[in-house]
Amino acid sequence: MADWETLRALADEGNEKALDRLADLADEGDDAEALNELLDEGSERAGEHLTRRAVATNDLVELQRIRDAGYDEAGEVLDRLLDQGA
Repeated sequence: MADWETLRALADEGNEKALDRLADLADEGDDAEALNELLDEGSERAGEHLTRRAVATNDLVELQRIRDAGYDEAGEVLDRLLDQGA
């Protein structure tokens, strides 16, 4: 398995699988800061992890922030929760 630095170098060169693996590692390590940075870089996987975390804590403001950062599915989840009267 590649280490963080190797994955980071690959991701910096445009390797999407490496970017996804970085997001998985950040999630496994409970590193929300790294997930947010990866989301800012366009990582869909980071958006998935952050969205799951926000739903688990019913954090609607966080879902809006994730959507605003470019992960549209967070907005869809937010809309569903609002429709349900979250």
